Amino acid sequence: MRAVVQRVREAKVSVNGKIVGEIEKGLLVFLGVGRGDSEEDADYLAAKIPQLRVFEDEEGKFDLSLGEVGGGILVVSQFTLLGDCRKGRRPSFTEAADPQRARELYQHFIARVEESGVSVDTGEFQAMMEVELINDGPVTILLDSKKLF
Repeated sequence: MRAVVQRVREAKVSVNGKIVGEIEKGLLVFLGVGRGDSEEDADYLAAKIPQLRVFEDEEGKFDLSLGEVGGGILVVSQFTLLGDCRKGRRPSFTEAADPQRARELYQHFIARVEESGVSVDTGEFQAMMEVELINDGPVTILLDSKKLF
């Protein structure tokens, strides 16, 4: 499971011109589910992301987590994170999970994050979405549950 996590001042996601998810200060999470991903992968990222210390303290150091700054999370499904561009010019998405399994793990991830007490908004699974954000920093973190550093 892959996630692109961006610290934002605000973010919103729209479907057909209607806002379906919106946060102010917090984290925008683009989440991609791969073949072979499991609930353990979702649990790992759901435990890790809200605890990331990517918000600045009084001294300007990354020392505060989402809960400590009172921020929210906006989760947007994005199967293209599993795109493989090593051959040719067109990405291959063979490593992305099938839509039914991806939806299950996407919802599992969201439920786990909500259980941590963080406010969560979402995009709409499998919809064509427009995402607007103001990246704060910019701060962008890449996480992959299979590539534990």
